Amino acid sequence: MTNNLKEMSVKKVGIIMGSASDLPVMQAAADILKQFDIAFEMDIVSAHRTPEKMFEYAKHAHSKGLQVIIAGAGGAAHLPGMVASLTPLPVIGVPIKSSNSIDGWDSLLSIVQMPNGVPVATVAVNAAQNAGILAAQIIGSANHEVLQKMIEFKTGLKDKVIAASNEMKK
Repeated sequence: MTNNLKEMSVKKVGIIMGSASDLPVMQAAADILKQFDIAFEMDIVSAHRTPEKMFEYAKHAHSKGLQVIIAGAGGAAHLPGMVASLTPLPVIGVPIKSSNSIDGWDSLLSIVQMPNGVPVATVAVNAAQNAGILAAQIIGSANHEVLQKMIEFKTGLKDKVIAASNEMKK
């Protein structure tokens, strides 16, 4: 834990999604960030229905203290790329298999096929947990406490596999 109370209250990650129906998927990113004690904010920011809100959010996220934005979207999935075009922060895109989606492929391709100069780190369809882990790794590259928690997390993953392997051999 940091001794600086102001630093503890500053949100480090912004989690945004195109609609409320994306929340069940995006909650996994929030859950991981809680596990790493990383402060975050969540909001619905639609690239198509609230473009002004999206512009404001993306342009000012860094001045609010955010360090990473996780953006989830289904269907045409323009939110991550549009946000990346407007912010200096790293953006992690979460393609969401939604009701109007082509099994998530349309969302995945919309997010991953960004032009040079506007990168969006993209995780698998509905893999918001991985987006949260990647955000924690980005923050951990400059925050020793988060880095230590990431090392412990990775060790825990290894230990689970070894335990499962040993159990299977019995």
